[in-house]
Amino acid sequence: MLSIRRRQGRRSAPALPADSVTRRIDEILTGWAAAGRVKVRDRFRQIEINVMVAVQAGAAAALSWGIAHDILDTPQPVFAPAAAVGTIASSVGQRLHRTIALILGVAVGIGVGDVLMLLAGNGAWQLGLIVALAVIGAILLSGRGVLVAQAGGTAVLIAALSPEVGTLEYPRFVDALIGGGVGMVVVVLLLPLNPRRVVQRAAGYPIEELARQLEATARALSARDSASLARAADGFSGIQSDLNNLHAAVEGAKEVVQLAPARWHRRPTLALFAQGAQYLDNLVWSSRGLARRAVGLVEDEEPLPDCLPVAVDRLAEAVRLLHDEFRDGWEPDEARRRVLRAVYEASRGYDEGVGLSGAAVVAQVRSAATDLLRATGVDHDDANQLIRQAAEPSVTP
Repeated sequence: MLSIRRRQGRRSAPALPADSVTRRIDEILTGWAAAGRVKVRDRFRQIEINVMVAVQAGAAAALSWGIAHDILDTPQPVFAPAAAVGTIASSVGQRLHRTIALILGVAVGIGVGDVLMLLAGNGAWQLGLIVALAVIGAILLSGRGVLVAQAGGTAVLIAALSPEVGTLEYPRFVDALIGGGVGMVVVVLLLPLNPRRVVQRAAGYPIEELARQLEATARALSARDSASLARAADGFSGIQSDLNNLHAAVEGAKEVVQLAPARWHRRPTLALFAQGAQYLDNLVWSSRGLARRAVGLVEDEEPLPDCLPVAVDRLAEAVRLLHDEFRDGWEPDEARRRVLRAVYEASRGYDEGVGLSGAAVVAQVRSAATDLLRATGVDHDDANQLIRQAAEPSVTP
């Protein structure tokens, strides 16, 4: 029977066998703990990126309530601040469309509800019919989720409460106008986001992590450490949540520079980040494929020329330079130079001798280089041409 002894008030369990099963269990628990930390980190990053949205929502709610209650004498204008908050917080990057859809949805719900109540009266089956027809009308008009939801919700209120409350249609429609209008005024005129700061902050996380994982891949490849290469491959997968935040930030910033006169001068900088962001997803997956191919190279004990880790390091340098040059509003010439140097170094592997997985690593470097060049603003045909020229055997260091 296993013995269990006490030490300093705690029971000490016997050690598990130091075999592959125990190591695998440790890896599982480590991954689970890391995933929990990533979730917490993601929440804090979302707060950091969207804190201004929270301030806008609070200001819009207060203003819309004040206008509806104190100026228009609406006793309980609950829907006005609700509409304002919904306009700002629920569809970053599509607030103008959301506001229009919200107002149209309320109008459709009121119109259908009034007509059918006049024709059919009120009751359970009439309420169901009114809501169904209001939703169908909203779908025919636009199909947007906000419009459909508002049409159905307003139809319910009109059918269920109008007979008791009376004249519900007017305050409901006015609240929608006030809430949506105040929300847009806050976003466009009173508290417009700084699109450059928001996008830079959102871009910093995935770009820094991408560069860090590429550096880790280069080190592990140089050391022939397959376990570290596998961890790097998994690390690339963890960048996706930050990329999602970046895409949302770019969409919100586009809306600001289109609508807010005070932010129009930020359009050139935003255009640089927007063009880069659309190719980062492909770059991450190319880099992950690179790390996975490197695992096969090491485990199969294929030849490993020194130029391959150098090529991956050059990609990491290019990623960081791309962010720096976009941030400063410069043409990303230095990033492009690092990209083409990475292609040159990787292509040397063919001359020095690589196996099947080694050739796949070279191909993945070239694939990642294509995505990086596209992110700098080079079109597809030119990117392929530049990569072919950088890989020519006649090029010498």
